[in-house]
Amino acid sequence: MKKIMQHICTVLLMLYSVSLIAQDSSHLSLETIFQKIETSYPEILMYDSKIKSIQAQAEGAKSWMPPTVSFGLDRFPYDLMMLKSKDDPMNQAGLMFSAEQMIPNNAKLNAKRNYISSLANVQQNDAEWTKNILRSNAKLLYYQRYVAEKKMKTVADNLQLLSLFIATAEERYKYNQSDLSTIYKAQAKITDLKNMKLMLLSQIAESNIGLNILMNRNINVTFSIDTSIVINNYEFILSIDKASIKRSDILSVESSINSMKLNQKYMSASKRPDFGVKAQHMQMFGMPDEFSVMGMVTIPIAPWSSKMYKSEVKSMGFEIEAMQKEKETMQLMAEKMGSEKLTMMRYEKEQLKNYESEIIPSYYKNLETSLLAYKQNTGSFFILLDAWDMTLMKQMEYLDKLNNVLKLQAEYEFETEKK
Repeated sequence: MKKIMQHICTVLLMLYSVSLIAQDSSHLSLETIFQKIETSYPEILMYDSKIKSIQAQAEGAKSWMPPTVSFGLDRFPYDLMMLKSKDDPMNQAGLMFSAEQMIPNNAKLNAKRNYISSLANVQQNDAEWTKNILRSNAKLLYYQRYVAEKKMKTVADNLQLLSLFIATAEERYKYNQSDLSTIYKAQAKITDLKNMKLMLLSQIAESNIGLNILMNRNINVTFSIDTSIVINNYEFILSIDKASIKRSDILSVESSINSMKLNQKYMSASKRPDFGVKAQHMQMFGMPDEFSVMGMVTIPIAPWSSKMYKSEVKSMGFEIEAMQKEKETMQLMAEKMGSEKLTMMRYEKEQLKNYESEIIPSYYKNLETSLLAYKQNTGSFFILLDAWDMTLMKQMEYLDKLNNVLKLQAEYEFETEKK
């Protein structure tokens, strides 16, 4: 009996420490997972290809249209017999060779290149926002496993402690010092803990699968996590200013606005004329050879053609205004969500501290007192089991609260795009 009581005291000490002391560090940290995601997740690699595509397109933005070379028969008579007489003034037939090249306005080409190059910034910001989403998903899965493993440890220790309680109660039952119905109730609690253990194993498996998918590797790969997780201190942040929010999705809209302005400049440059040159050589049969050289210029300001670029420029102006309002709305929503998460996190952390400093120690003392009374035959097994049950419940509440704090931290970092 004394040995059983010694074992109970040892397990109690372990049980109390498990909720408040971090476990040993493990193999795969969050930073390592982030690196694997950013170098292997297909959607991120997709943006790299899109950016390279835009850069390749921008390299050819200042290219000219290809020259046009033509060959033909000029002023050939239907009566081919006339071609035999070189002195016949009616013989004006010949072979015509011509080459034509349009020379685009350089201001247009520069505006086009600037517009195409700016699209890479949009894709880059979209890529960063995708990374932020994936990092947030990875944090939630990582924290879920972290808390589930701490719960597993708590359940295992409580399972051991309850088994020792039952062994003591069964020994005392022989001497009519314990209640059989309470023993059965305690045995039912054993099954409850085993079911809880299975549920936690399911959560750990779910987290592993999710993290493996984010790292683009086999879902069955097993790994251990770094359990020395630190809750970040954001108490110094009193408020969030929407003007200071520089999230990648907002920067993407900003880049889209800049691209639209450059496209507007490119379309506005359409009012500038383009030039061309055309050279012709006529190899004559009955006359001296001839040539001609012509210069060409477009007149885009003609009323029937200017409406095209003017309407496009006007339309883009309204589109830019719409995107400005979209950006302001996103900033407002980011300010709202970030402030909400920050406020909720502060209250949750206060509750977490209360569990650590007051609630769990108090319930643990209650359990120790009930155990001492049971050892001295002044307390019942029913009261001891109830004290154990309440202590376990508070320990699990503490871990649930820890999960809430970590989840809110991940959501706040997502809204403010903190790594």
